[in-house]
Amino acid sequence: DFVLVWEVKAVGHKKRKIRSAHQKTQKDERAAAKGSASQKHQKWKDKFVRNLQNAGLHMEQTVTERKSICYLKLSAPWDVLVYYAEELCMRAPLQAQPNPSMNSSEEILRKLRIPNYLSEPVPNKPLDYYTCPFRRSKLQRFLGSDDHETYFTNTQRHRIVYEILARTVYGKRKRAEIGIDRLLNEGVFASAFPLHEGPFELPDYIVPAEELNPRQVLYNYWARWAKWCRYQPLDHIREYFGEKIAIYFAWLGFYTAWLLPAALVGTFVFISGLISMKTNKQISSQYLLCPLCDNCGTWNLSETCSMMGYLFDHPGTVFFSIFMSLWAVAFLEYWKRTNAMLAHHWDCADFQEEEERPRPEFAAMAPKMEQNPITGVKEPHFPERDRLSRVITGSMVIIVMVRTHGLDRASQIDAAVTPPQAGNIANISSSMVNLMLILLMSQVYTSLAEQLTRWEMHRTQTQFEDAFIFKVFVFQFVNFYSSPFYVAFVKGRFVGYPGHYGKLFGMRNEDCGPGGCLIELAEQLFIIMVGKQIISNIQEFIIPKLKTWWQKRKLSLLRGSQICQAPRRWEEDYELIDCEGLFEEYLEMVLQFGFITIFVAAFPLAPLFALLNNWVEIRLDAQKFVCDYRRPVAERAQDIGVWFNILEALAQLSVIINAFLIAFTSDFLPRLLYQYEYDSDLNGYVNFTLAYSPRSNSNYTMCRYKAFRDPDGNLTLFYWKLLAVRLGFIIAFEHVVFFILRVIDWLVPDVPESLEVKVKRERYLAKQALADNQDALLQVSQCLVYPGQCLRWVWV
Repeated sequence: DFVLVWEVKAVGHKKRKIRSAHQKTQKDERAAAKGSASQKHQKWKDKFVRNLQNAGLHMEQTVTERKSICYLKLSAPWDVLVYYAEELCMRAPLQAQPNPSMNSSEEILRKLRIPNYLSEPVPNKPLDYYTCPFRRSKLQRFLGSDDHETYFTNTQRHRIVYEILARTVYGKRKRAEIGIDRLLNEGVFASAFPLHEGPFELPDYIVPAEELNPRQVLYNYWARWAKWCRYQPLDHIREYFGEKIAIYFAWLGFYTAWLLPAALVGTFVFISGLISMKTNKQISSQYLLCPLCDNCGTWNLSETCSMMGYLFDHPGTVFFSIFMSLWAVAFLEYWKRTNAMLAHHWDCADFQEEEERPRPEFAAMAPKMEQNPITGVKEPHFPERDRLSRVITGSMVIIVMVRTHGLDRASQIDAAVTPPQAGNIANISSSMVNLMLILLMSQVYTSLAEQLTRWEMHRTQTQFEDAFIFKVFVFQFVNFYSSPFYVAFVKGRFVGYPGHYGKLFGMRNEDCGPGGCLIELAEQLFIIMVGKQIISNIQEFIIPKLKTWWQKRKLSLLRGSQICQAPRRWEEDYELIDCEGLFEEYLEMVLQFGFITIFVAAFPLAPLFALLNNWVEIRLDAQKFVCDYRRPVAERAQDIGVWFNILEALAQLSVIINAFLIAFTSDFLPRLLYQYEYDSDLNGYVNFTLAYSPRSNSNYTMCRYKAFRDPDGNLTLFYWKLLAVRLGFIIAFEHVVFFILRVIDWLVPDVPESLEVKVKRERYLAKQALADNQDALLQVSQCLVYPGQCLRWVWV
């Protein structure tokens, strides 16, 4: 069920060197300290193993050829499994029921009688049961209780053994020297993991699909690239890896499926932009524009590709912004329904985390011991007032870093003003440099967030993870989105006009290119989003392979040649790398969700690129878990945790940002107002948006610049009308969209009606199974209805 590994450091022969007395003394002191630590670790290890044996675990030790690596194999007998199954409130089967497909698209296609090429039968599909909490006294009422070998699944056995490992004392209890996690943190053991169920490679000879081991089934029907267009076998994933990992892949698959309609609509909007760009009559006009810098000359509008601005700036983007706002909320609402169905289907709907143990690092660094008010046991304690002061200090550090980084990102984008014909090249090259800086700073910020979170001394792993996720997300939000925010809402706003240019540190403020800021924003989003996805996928493919290769090479040197004996299962699993968890996977998808919702008005192709990336992401993650990682301990979970709250916040924020983007960055409202007041065909619109340079300019040259000003440089009445229209549009857009979102929230219940019926049925069966005497209960109920029969019943 579980394997503990430790490495014995071999002492090799070294060449003798002449050292001074001082050097010899220092070496002796280090050797003594190292020997003392080794003795302490050996003492802890021996006591830990003895206590595991006293807890009832069966164990067997295996040593490699050179006696450099020791494997301690653990298994739990039936009595131990039964005891901890009841203590951990595991669910036991009462009655089998059909296990239908959880894919809604499969049901829709079947009703429409359309062939479903996404469906594929997967062998050995796990059965579904009505379940209730396990009770040892009611063992005979549960299905399959006669077969002690197969009654508990492998993931349940792993969870029970890990619970024993986490509770076992190895030192002094009053110092909280408890649990395998702290021993791993101290370096007493090199690793602790459950075993994979055989190799993932298929044999050379033909084997019936039903005879494949669970790992081979997952690889052959899920992790291979050829299965990119098939449904994920979620029940198999849950049975092998546990609910926490299965819910991640269920959410990722659900999110990818919902990206399909968004990608189709976004592609249609992009094509309509191409059509509107080709049919626009104002693009070919030529105007002499004012210099872009103090030492530059005038230039013609026809010298640039100003028509590119119409590619993303047309009425379709307004429709797509509203569509994506509704899409985001509908996606989250329907995920809550799907999540509720999965949580019930996987018996974790009523799962509540028990009182968590202190983190190993917290237990090692806490200054004092105090009694836990829930368990009554003394455990490490850190004063809440001291933690609060550290959290406030860490928050101040985050604020300073965010402000500094935001200003730094803004100063690095197109700092130099370039000639118009080189504007697009400069914007693209600066975006690429910016992407490299973003990826570099993301590593720095993640390390800083981890150090700050450790310094805050959070007691449990859940508290630590929530604080860490919040810090990293704030850092990464500013890191990835500050550049688009600058281009969308700052760049070109404080330029001034000829003779009165706005300056900062003696340099003119940046202006948007002739195509407008929206085209530059689209270029930024394309490079940052797509570039990050490509680099991340390359890293996810290469880095696990390199780590696995290095681990195998290092162990081959320790283990020695084994010509006469092939590596055994525990040795092959130790050659794999530790599972790195789901934090990076969730963070990548949440940042992607922000790109396709917050700035979708400027980049309608974002959902399409996200869809293509996620098809690759699912297979990359599947291969890591099946082929490259050691098998993780199966953890229970009923949802995606704090990540759902972040997604909801991004969905709400996207409505506000898109409203401001359309109102102040896009030319949609100026064109609309011009059509209403002057010409419905937009004749003369370009000329109307270009003002004449003021005659008061000392270096007067007749030229044009983009602004609504009169020849004296004063703002025109049209500018103030447009400002009122923009503010009114923002208010109307937000109110209409938020109202529709509330209607969707009201119309879509979080729990389907069919699921409520199944829950009630399960509770009814549970009451029947756990009742001590069904006949007695029936007689009591009849006695209450017919009191005359009570005397005979009491005598019996």
